[in-house]
Amino acid sequence: MKVFHLITALYILTILTLTFSACQNKKDIKVKSRNKIELPQNNQQKNDLPKINSVKNDTIVVSKKHNPNFIICNLDDDQLADTVKIVQNTMNKKYGLKIIFGNNKVVYLGIGKDILGQGFDDLEWVGVFEKVPKGEIYWNNVNDKGEIITKEDVNEKDKIKLPHDGIFIHQAEACGGGVIYLNKGKFEWIQQE
Repeated sequence: MKVFHLITALYILTILTLTFSACQNKKDIKVKSRNKIELPQNNQQKNDLPKINSVKNDTIVVSKKHNPNFIICNLDDDQLADTVKIVQNTMNKKYGLKIIFGNNKVVYLGIGKDILGQGFDDLEWVGVFEKVPKGEIYWNNVNDKGEIITKEDVNEKDKIKLPHDGIFIHQAEACGGGVIYLNKGKFEWIQQE
């Protein structure tokens, strides 16, 4: 019986040691406040993601207001699953996206910082939150006058075939939203009314 307790104690000690050392090796990832967030090109290491304005993890919580509040997709086409969560900054009460890439790098959009030059910094209004599959075709479907543009009215050169999965956000039962996707290492927005 003493041998069993000794083995159990050694096992628990080993697990605690490995857990502690793994936590010590984590690096802070920061978010840049820019309209487009650059990610590495295919010829660069995926681990070389840019540093972006620091966000204290203890001030970011997964949204309880939104359902669903996360999706699984492949935003950078690296064959690793990426997770996108709707989160809230408890300091300023604003919502945004926490994008956790398959290589564990993290990028935040919103939560009080302008989202891709769209004039808003809070995603509280999101009612539809879905993955958009790679290969889908989209276009900015609103012109400068605020009129809806149909597929027939848009030039072929203005149609965007998603190179990777994207993120669709939209107001429930209302106009307004868009698709967020990575294009050549930069997050971009496609307006969808």
